[in-house]
Amino acid sequence: MKKISIASISRYLFPLIALGIIISNPVKEYPLVSRMIAVVILMAGWWISEAVPIAITSLLPLVLFPALGILDGGTTAVQYFNDIIFLFMGGFILALAMEKWDLHLKIAFRTLLFFGSKPYKILVGFMVASSLLSMWMSNTATAILMLPIAISVINEMEHIHGKQKMIRFRIGLLLGIAYSCSIGGITTLIGTPPNLAFVAIFANMYPDAEAISFSTWFIFALPLYLMLITSASLVLYLLFRPKIESVGTFRKYIQEQNYKLGKSTYEQKIVMTVFSFFALLLILKSDLIIGDFRILGWSNLFPEPKYIRDGTVAIFFAVFLFVIPSKNKTGKQLMDWKTAVKLPWSIILLFGGGFALAKGAVDSGMTQWIAQGLVQYAGAPPIVFIGINTFLMAFLTEFTSNISTTQILLPVIAAMSESLMINPKFLMIPVTIASSLAFMLPIATPPNAIVFGSKYLHIKDMILPGFILNIVGIILVTLCMYFWGTYIFDIDLSVFPEWAIRK
Repeated sequence: MKKISIASISRYLFPLIALGIIISNPVKEYPLVSRMIAVVILMAGWWISEAVPIAITSLLPLVLFPALGILDGGTTAVQYFNDIIFLFMGGFILALAMEKWDLHLKIAFRTLLFFGSKPYKILVGFMVASSLLSMWMSNTATAILMLPIAISVINEMEHIHGKQKMIRFRIGLLLGIAYSCSIGGITTLIGTPPNLAFVAIFANMYPDAEAISFSTWFIFALPLYLMLITSASLVLYLLFRPKIESVGTFRKYIQEQNYKLGKSTYEQKIVMTVFSFFALLLILKSDLIIGDFRILGWSNLFPEPKYIRDGTVAIFFAVFLFVIPSKNKTGKQLMDWKTAVKLPWSIILLFGGGFALAKGAVDSGMTQWIAQGLVQYAGAPPIVFIGINTFLMAFLTEFTSNISTTQILLPVIAAMSESLMINPKFLMIPVTIASSLAFMLPIATPPNAIVFGSKYLHIKDMILPGFILNIVGIILVTLCMYFWGTYIFDIDLSVFPEWAIRK
């Protein structure tokens, strides 16, 4: 008998549910809201179950919104390519250039050499290297890069000390790579897809609000990153530390691997220089404001500073790489189209689908309808809402795609903020970060799935450390947003901003 999968059931079940909602029109006073709910349920069901490819599900608004009278085709199509998409594309082209010339390996090995040969330092070295790379590269790509390096190091350690002594540390090291990829990703706007999704959804919903700049996000997230990476390394070491003091030949092994790469090439130096300028200009583009302290951003040199977006900077440097010639490959440039087409187009379409979904939720009146139903909760302290929403998101994304869930829930969280008369940033930012705090299950994040696929660990190995870090992450994100985020993002909890008031 042929086994029926969840995906095959979902392929037909969710369209039937959506059709039933449209026909029954449960929100009778707002027909568009009923239709929008049907679209959300259909897309969420197909995204979560992967009944059809995720990228294909993301295209549904282009068909359903015009057909159901939610948005016209032109307005819907515009959502699929905006400046946030181009920031992602430009950043990913730079990351592909790093991979093409093995610069990412240089960074990884030199970071590991810096930390030393004691077990805890080895763990921290791998976690710092993974997290630093994942700030700029895809978390998935970083995990794929670091996994074989870690396995080689583990094999070397087992050869010296015996497999039995290292079996626990092996688990901790692999989990450290997965967790640090997710933690590093929250630190920059391009580090992980949910961050970019938040920026675009926030800009679409609140066009009069000041845009979230790369530098402001980085200043807010850096202390959180340091606390999370420290907590994760301590938890993993305490749970999985080996019964040895040091690994004498570890440094020699890493030196040998670094030596095989040879001296830094002309191409590696130029790509590193371009990458450094890219990061620096992103951070310094807009005015840096911390309390009464202000540093003017370089975009003020242009006639219209607001016209210069983060995507503008990213595409400039991406194009620049196609112009700079290679020294060792005659007639070639630092970047070519053959490499650039490796861009994750499915993720780009997923972004677009999410942005279209958010736009439809606002224009259909769904977010306002939800907001009306949330007024009853207005009496609780604001910090309680951060904690509850962060908790729900962190554990929900253990079972669902973090980017899909983020794109579905952020408009709802925005509606909650409006009903409670709280600055939307106050609730939307921690929920976005919480989508990257799923550490318990292999399906929670791509890095988790990648290290689990190595077959060196089991699900039971992930549950306890993952649960502990979920709770630690929820607490840290809640406190960090309440005490630090309100300062960095200029949030006054006693004032509801004018830009958030629906016209």
